[in-house]
Amino acid sequence: MRLKRKFVLALALLTLLWLLVAGAAYFAFQSDLSPEDRAVLSRMLDDRGGMLFMLAVALIVASFLALHALLEAYPAPAIKLAEDVRIIRTVNPSHRALPGGSEEMRRLADAINGLAGAYCAQRDDVEARISDANARLEAEKNRFAALLSDLTQGVLVCNSEGRILLYNARAQQLLDERGEEGHIGGAFVGLGRSIFAVIDKSVIVHALDAVRHKLADGSADPSAQLVTTRDRGQLVRANIAPILDRERNVGGFVLTLENITRSVEINSRRDALLQSLTEGTRASLANIRAAIETMLAYPAMSEEHRRRFAAVINDEAAALSARLTQTVSEHADTLKGQWPLEDMSGADLLSVIRRRMEADLGVSVRAEAGDAPVWLSVDSYSVVRAMVQIAARVCADFLVREVALRLKPEGRFARIELRWQTDASGTGIDVWESKLLRSDQGLALSQVMTRHGGEAWCNADRRSGTMAFSLQLPTTKPEKRIGAAVSPDSRPEFYDFDLFNQPGQSPELDERPLAELSYTIFDTETTGLEPSAGDEIISIGAVRIVNGRLLRQESFDQLIDTLRPLSRESIEIHGITADMLVGQPRIEAVLPAFHRFAEDTVLVAHNAAFDMRFLQLKEAGTGVKFIQPVLDTLLLSAVAHSDYEGAEHDLAAIAARLGIDVIGRHTALGDAIVTGEIFLKLLPLLAARGIRTLKDAREASRKTLYAKLEY
Repeated sequence: MRLKRKFVLALALLTLLWLLVAGAAYFAFQSDLSPEDRAVLSRMLDDRGGMLFMLAVALIVASFLALHALLEAYPAPAIKLAEDVRIIRTVNPSHRALPGGSEEMRRLADAINGLAGAYCAQRDDVEARISDANARLEAEKNRFAALLSDLTQGVLVCNSEGRILLYNARAQQLLDERGEEGHIGGAFVGLGRSIFAVIDKSVIVHALDAVRHKLADGSADPSAQLVTTRDRGQLVRANIAPILDRERNVGGFVLTLENITRSVEINSRRDALLQSLTEGTRASLANIRAAIETMLAYPAMSEEHRRRFAAVINDEAAALSARLTQTVSEHADTLKGQWPLEDMSGADLLSVIRRRMEADLGVSVRAEAGDAPVWLSVDSYSVVRAMVQIAARVCADFLVREVALRLKPEGRFARIELRWQTDASGTGIDVWESKLLRSDQGLALSQVMTRHGGEAWCNADRRSGTMAFSLQLPTTKPEKRIGAAVSPDSRPEFYDFDLFNQPGQSPELDERPLAELSYTIFDTETTGLEPSAGDEIISIGAVRIVNGRLLRQESFDQLIDTLRPLSRESIEIHGITADMLVGQPRIEAVLPAFHRFAEDTVLVAHNAAFDMRFLQLKEAGTGVKFIQPVLDTLLLSAVAHSDYEGAEHDLAAIAARLGIDVIGRHTALGDAIVTGEIFLKLLPLLAARGIRTLKDAREASRKTLYAKLEY
């Protein structure tokens, strides 16, 4: 754009120069002529004025062509070449300059491409050496990340401002708030976010005060505990331990989290049980005591009265016994010991038992788990071991080489049944059953039943010669996992200790360097391109950038039901059909969740004016306003690559120019990820032009032609 303006200005100046020269020559020539000669000259000009005008126009056109050819041969290719060199040097060494202009400029472009190729070869060699040198460190880092991901406890590390520096998947599961079916989030756990958004600040401050008092007193264990309530009434206990700097000041803290909902419920039920037993038995015991004391006080009472008092004692004792039996039956889970049990799929447990039997005993096992999924609360080791020992006893006593396993749900219990064929007599079966249930085969069967609050029994069909051993186990509902599974490649993304030195968010964001800010990169898919004409958002996707890193695992991806038909053209672009939107939440539920996801960050989008217009039109209906700063990669690309025009600032074109692979195009989350990668590549290009702060970026964006677009 600047080159075009210079070209127009140069042509105007050249035309003015020609006019000035021609005018000066005319006045100088006629100043020496007599009046008669001037009259003759005037008549000649009148007769040949058209020809002179044509010559002047031809001269201007020739000047235009010559000037244009000169610019195309040298300045234009030089400016484009400088932009290509900036891209190669700063963000994409694989980019190559396109030869153009004069022969000299083409040779210069070829030379630059040759240097870029040599640079890439050297860079690859250096990167290979660095990769080899860091292999051991990477292995340690991955082991550390794997340890965090596999811990049953949640772990969070925060700096002194409460910004999250590290977390594992369990912590995210315990603290993230989710709506129905996990569609909408409330509070979010993420790097750089404030822990006070998910746990009440006053609770943590109180615990930290206790920690500081313990440190001042020289306590060997300067930690404290707190309990917080999460969504759906879950109770989470957190142990908070300090991270001390060199001066022994608290520079941060570690939270280890544990879901104590179940243990609290069991303790509450046990307390209620004890109270019920106390109150329920007091009246019966009082009646029994009164009857006995009366009988002792009056030994000469008649036989009739003695029988009545004995009947009272008998009735109260029977009622007390019945009440105890009923209470024990109803509260079996509360009364049993707190042996650690795990949630496990019944089909998986049956598969493990089958494999162990086949491997250890060499028998053929036919397993049947049924079609309906069954989840068990079990100590899988003891159950597998007990079933294999039972099968070993069966094989030894009945000489069988083939057995069958079956899993049958029965209300709040499920039965694992081991069945085999036998020709033993009925008496033999009865003796074997009695011996089996009394014996201690390594791990006592009674222990397994006690741990699980279950039962075991044998039964036989003497006509068909079939015998079965049954073990009853309690069923459960698996704890709902929130969010996608964590892949090994993403685990190192869970921490960023550089955030220890990051300053907190400040109202004076304009003066903050771009590299220090946190960003939410987002994109929307819509029913059409006219928000003011009634088109609606049907999908929002977003990722976060913290400390200069794109955090792919901290994403927001939500479809939205608009109750509005979709045009064929829009479906062809984003691939979202009406069936995919059925049952999805409405925009009134999605926007508050997205607002919480994006809080304390700068919004970034490609052609942000389009997306922001949709959000602004929903302010009145949802009560949600996005008032944080907004940056647009379309405008920033026009600033960084000012000599590119039109389609060269399309998302795909920018990605290709900066060496970014485009995956998931025209999906909200996919485009958000590509936009985030582009934004990170643009930052050094902007810095090379002196654009380093948020204020610089916003002011430079306003001056671009694309900033005038409206929707």
